[in-house]
Amino acid sequence: MKRYIALLRGVNVGGKNKIAMHELKAAVMERAFSDAVTYLNSGNLIFSHEASDETALADMIRELIRERFDLDIPVFVLAQEALAAVLTEAPAWWGTEDAAIYDNLIFVIPPADAAELAGRIGEPTKGLERVLICENVMFWSFDRKNYAKANWWKQTASAGIGENLTIRTANTLKKLAGM
Repeated sequence: MKRYIALLRGVNVGGKNKIAMHELKAAVMERAFSDAVTYLNSGNLIFSHEASDETALADMIRELIRERFDLDIPVFVLAQEALAAVLTEAPAWWGTEDAAIYDNLIFVIPPADAAELAGRIGEPTKGLERVLICENVMFWSFDRKNYAKANWWKQTASAGIGENLTIRTANTLKKLAGM
């Protein structure tokens, strides 16, 4: 069995799309997923499964959430080892201990394409944010104090873009890769 990470988009944010993580864990365990654990309350699920098709696994979890919680939540699934490999591709400016900078990784939910979405979002604001596309993920860092002035901050949640991605912090992803 392979170890996977499911990232649920927009769960438990601002009182919307509420899913108790212990209930999610129990629900996936009922459906042939094993060794399931959750991390934080923001829709991070680690599990083992015999299947090798990440899109099919994402669809299975999305359908389970629809049935059990009556929510239509986009789900991104990747192998835990693939996340570890992606993190080795991080640029030197990403994931540092600099408290003035906030580091995120944007996961593009198939069938959307990272390069196409980045083109629609536009250029990162000079001096405030940096972006590097690596296959279908985007390393993104921005100045914590001036985040509201950053183009990507505004655009990643906009209609036609936000529903195609899910975002996690560098620290969360480092933890998930090692669980």
